[in-house]
Amino acid sequence: MEQRIVVMLAAITALVLFIIVMVAVSFYFYHVAIARADKEFLAENPDLAANADVENPFADSKDWWSAQNFENWSLIADDGLKLHAYYLPAKKATNQTVLLAHGYAGRSEQMSSFAQLYYEDLGYNILLPDARGHGLSEGDYIGFGWPERRDVVKWIQRIVEHTGEEAQIVLHGVSMGAATVMMASGEELPPQVKAIVADCGYTSVADELTYQLKRMYKLPSFPILPSTSLLTKLRAGYSFKEASALEQVKKSKTPILFIHGGGDLFVPTEMVYRLYENGPAEKRLFVVPGAGHGLARQFDPEGYDGEVTEFIGAYVREENKRAAMVR
Repeated sequence: MEQRIVVMLAAITALVLFIIVMVAVSFYFYHVAIARADKEFLAENPDLAANADVENPFADSKDWWSAQNFENWSLIADDGLKLHAYYLPAKKATNQTVLLAHGYAGRSEQMSSFAQLYYEDLGYNILLPDARGHGLSEGDYIGFGWPERRDVVKWIQRIVEHTGEEAQIVLHGVSMGAATVMMASGEELPPQVKAIVADCGYTSVADELTYQLKRMYKLPSFPILPSTSLLTKLRAGYSFKEASALEQVKKSKTPILFIHGGGDLFVPTEMVYRLYENGPAEKRLFVVPGAGHGLARQFDPEGYDGEVTEFIGAYVREENKRAAMVR
């Protein structure tokens, strides 16, 4: 009897210690990946440094950004957070607007080269939201695109209110921004949203974090990922399992251009093929050989811009733009 009690006490002690360790580990990874904080690990990540030494043909876009007279827009998210965005009306009146979604731990200014493309070359109005937990937007956590998808829907509504019912809207995101617009694609979007460009987005938060746990920490996803997901659900209101761009694009009715770098080691290239296979009826795939994460346009500027221009041009009608200009 005494031996059985000793064994039970040892088992209970081991279980309690395991729970304590898992709680501590979950809080650690929550702070590292989810909480609003400096993400120092990104600066030291060799996967993000891969192929980053390629010459940047858009280095002057930062000067272009600084020279623009952006309007500051704001709205209140469904959960009460005050969100911020930069808006730049086109040089000539148009009903065409692009919403540009930045990446993880990023900021709107990092989308300056894409903003310059749409503004200078394509003549669009530009809207660049700061994702919740980033920039001038409120929020103490990063949603990896899942809560942000609803924020995008509200920004779309704001664009329609500002531009009118004849608005034509393109969503263009990079990395987490790509996951965000893909996740938004599975929602009931208004008919004004004509096309989506998703550059180097991941299939799901669970897939991406599983990949990063193994690659960065040499750790298995279980039990770390489920326990951190539970903590995230309690503190941020979403779980990793539900945050799936893959499941959302299956429901999408909006044309999507999927873009990825063939040398992407941060969000593995194989993810884009799964997304494309499960995408909407109207879709296109553009993979740039050798390009690292978020570098597809730097590796092949002409090919990238040509693909984007041709794809969105098939759904955003020029005659509607002229009609807006007449008004």
